[in-house]
Amino acid sequence: MRVLSVIGTRPEAVKMAPVVAALQRAAGVQSRVLVTAQHRELLDQVLQLFGIKPDYDLNLMQPDQSPSDVLAQVLVNMQVPLRDFQPDWVLVQGDTTTVLGAGLAAAYAGIAVGHVEAGLRTYDRANPFPEELNRVLADHLSALHFAPTELARSALLREGIAPARVHVTGNTVIDALRFITARPPSATTQAMLDALPAGRRLILVTAHRRENFGAPLQGIIGALRALAQRGDVQIVYAVHPNPSVSGPVQAALGAVPGITLAPALDYLTFGHLMRRAALILTDSGGVQEEAPGLGVPVLVLRSVTERPEAVQAGVALLVGTETSAIVSAANRLLDDSAAYNKMATATNPFGDGHAGERIVALLLAAGASAAGTASA
Repeated sequence: MRVLSVIGTRPEAVKMAPVVAALQRAAGVQSRVLVTAQHRELLDQVLQLFGIKPDYDLNLMQPDQSPSDVLAQVLVNMQVPLRDFQPDWVLVQGDTTTVLGAGLAAAYAGIAVGHVEAGLRTYDRANPFPEELNRVLADHLSALHFAPTELARSALLREGIAPARVHVTGNTVIDALRFITARPPSATTQAMLDALPAGRRLILVTAHRRENFGAPLQGIIGALRALAQRGDVQIVYAVHPNPSVSGPVQAALGAVPGITLAPALDYLTFGHLMRRAALILTDSGGVQEEAPGLGVPVLVLRSVTERPEAVQAGVALLVGTETSAIVSAANRLLDDSAAYNKMATATNPFGDGHAGERIVALLLAAGASAAGTASA
């Protein structure tokens, strides 16, 4: 059975790495990896960390590329690798434009698509944008759906997808996180940890989503300035290189005491910072899943999340992007040990670290001969 795993961005690489590793161990599987490089440097860091050597590299990243640019390039450039390898299955992960483009290219070629992390929904096409659209469309062109939770499975069934095609596997990010946190920090990572001021609690921040550009990001910036004035915390903001993020953040926070602006961090460093953090503020989807696996409370800097399981389980809190709401929620957790411990000790709803193995077992059960039937 021939399986082509497609990866475009750093989060996809993190979450596909356990699947790629399980495919490589599986008997009777010929596994290849294609990267679109929708992200380039951030992607390459993760590929190296997990020992993934792409068989195909489309190298599509361009400055200021729009989702339409990426989609068109993926559709066109996927054709040659698909003809060359003739896979039985194409695996995609998540909600990026690479996922939609690769899935659509495979479907047009009559190749079955397996969607890792299927079924997440906000039911708001503008949040996150264009990811909500990408994931919904990818789900409806896929032959097998690997839902991370029962809630995600329920969403797919409500949309008319056949129950036999939907499987709850857990989220592969927990597999990846266990691999990373079992590794010792690099010398660079250890130096960064050692440089954090003694006696201060670490607040780790990521905020980079397109829908938070402009006024929402300014609300987040205002909250970080206010929290830094507490004097008992050190804020580390991993700043995305997009100019719409890095420009305003550097201008507003570059000289604020108690705030460290770090360049986009490699995944090993970020994993160890998450372990060290007392609190995480993020608009990232993956971090909402990772932090609960480490017992770190998360404030979600968005108005809606496609991962409501985290909020329902009590491991994450949806706070939006208004300065006062962020500051109030953060101060409560930092000052109220009972409220903090309730979030830190809640059960992680995203799996047990064996999702990659389950996904490959399901592919093997479907078999190469079933791929064409499943895609019909």
